[in-house]
Amino acid sequence: MKAVVWRGVGDIRLDNVPEPTIEKPTDAIVRLTASAICGTDLHFVRGTFSGMKKGQVLGHEGVGIVEAVGAEVKTIRVGQRVIIPSTVGCGHCQFCNNGFFSQCDNANPMGKRAGTVFFGGPEAAGNLKGLQAEKARTPWADTNLVPVPDEISDDQAIMLSDILPTGWFGADLAEIEPGDHVLVFGCGPVGQMAIASAIVMGGKVIAVDRLPDRLDMARRQGAQVINFDEVDVPDAVLKLTDGDGARRVIDAVGVDAQHAHAGPDAPGLLGKAKEAVEQYVIEPMANKHGSHFVAGDNPSQAIDWAVECVAKGGTISIIGVYPPTDRMFPIGMAMNKNVTVRMGNCNHRRYYDVLLDHVRSGRLDPVKILTQTEPMTGAIDAYKAFDERQPGWIKVELEPAT
Repeated sequence: MKAVVWRGVGDIRLDNVPEPTIEKPTDAIVRLTASAICGTDLHFVRGTFSGMKKGQVLGHEGVGIVEAVGAEVKTIRVGQRVIIPSTVGCGHCQFCNNGFFSQCDNANPMGKRAGTVFFGGPEAAGNLKGLQAEKARTPWADTNLVPVPDEISDDQAIMLSDILPTGWFGADLAEIEPGDHVLVFGCGPVGQMAIASAIVMGGKVIAVDRLPDRLDMARRQGAQVINFDEVDVPDAVLKLTDGDGARRVIDAVGVDAQHAHAGPDAPGLLGKAKEAVEQYVIEPMANKHGSHFVAGDNPSQAIDWAVECVAKGGTISIIGVYPPTDRMFPIGMAMNKNVTVRMGNCNHRRYYDVLLDHVRSGRLDPVKILTQTEPMTGAIDAYKAFDERQPGWIKVELEPAT
């Protein structure tokens, strides 16, 4: 079958790979009808998150039809249309029983202390084959497949595989109360879903980015916007919050942050040198040159601004991806403001009841941010356009070859 395969930093290809098979009696095989490209995939291609194994199939977003189930699968049936949540849990350990599916004791073959397992990631994250493929194996199918109601389209469902739950998770971690100023860093796909979720929760959203199409989308959702190529971000936030800072802050950027290219926040030579050193310390093999798949130039930018802009006693929610090698957190400034910091990988399975209801009712319309649908045969060009942040390329759905 055809799949998008990671061959090395900066090197992905559409290859023929073996079809998946049932390996354990709790498995299912899903024929994918929709997948998508995520910013997390770019971290692996850019080299800002290491540990990928050559030949790994990329992708952690999927919708499809169940083709086969193992002998111990009880609730999922052949022929069902299903969402595949990005993170994997067994459904019965102490963490899954408390809704922390992304910290499952049993999913990671490296042991119960190893952390989150997700599709299409590095060896430390379970090395499960990804979902940018024609078919996929899903472990613990009764937990990790979500039947799709007839009234939910594939376009809506693919947004429910990862970015809508992750955006909601970010807003949930932020502990938003009606009327709170909610500052969202990053207006990419997950940032847009965090904005939408925060508005549903009653927050007054301020969104920060530098790309006009992403800022326009945030503005259409009802957010006030800050272009960090034009103004000083902390100063602008203070002006919009009566001098207090934002009570709730969501970092939806992560390690591939970019510094300002113009305006008062653009770094000088010393600032650029500091950024280069930080990037080398975090991931020395990150791709720093070329026309495609180049790492962000300021890995600490979003979290530094988050701590500077949060109100005293406020909450910072971190859902942007940072690798385990990143230890560049401004803890002194955060401590002196009595800040609460909450972070982690989304517990996707925890949120489907509420999110399916919000999508059915129209309170959340994730398809508003779906900007491109491309065939799997065009996946590599789509990756390049998304990586370059070309205008209009905010969220890309892939249609697997059949």
